[in-house]
Amino acid sequence: MRSTRTTSESATAGDATHDGFTEEERAAMKQRAQELKTSSRRGSRAEKAAADAAAVLEKIAEMEPADRALAERIHAIVQSAAPDLDAKLWYGMPAYARDGKVVCFFQDARKFKSRYATLGFSDQAHLDEGTLWPTSYALTELTAADETRIADLVRRAAG
Repeated sequence: MRSTRTTSESATAGDATHDGFTEEERAAMKQRAQELKTSSRRGSRAEKAAADAAAVLEKIAEMEPADRALAERIHAIVQSAAPDLDAKLWYGMPAYARDGKVVCFFQDARKFKSRYATLGFSDQAHLDEGTLWPTSYALTELTAADETRIADLVRRAAG
């Protein structure tokens, strides 16, 4: 017997095998739309930068304790290693941008129900090494050696 359910009914039925966006992905897209809307309403460049930086700190404060500890360290490392990068939210994640374009970002484990947090780099990062290089790193904790490596990556990415 042939099913009479339409594609839209299948997509909304909560089917675990659905190939569309997950709830977390849809939430991230909504957050990004809100970020763009908020960004377009702000006043001066200095006011916008201050509001963006405050929003990043607020987002970090909302994270689970383990992710918050990682995010706080990443934030401090980025600010120290590349003070010219501007903190801003990007799809609801703390991110750091040069001339408005995201260079690197921190994704907490809870955001997409992952077992680890992620430090990611966009195509704006100057990390090219030959024909193959990593663009994201899984984080479960940070050692002193990890922090040194991240600071070097961020300095290179900021170029």
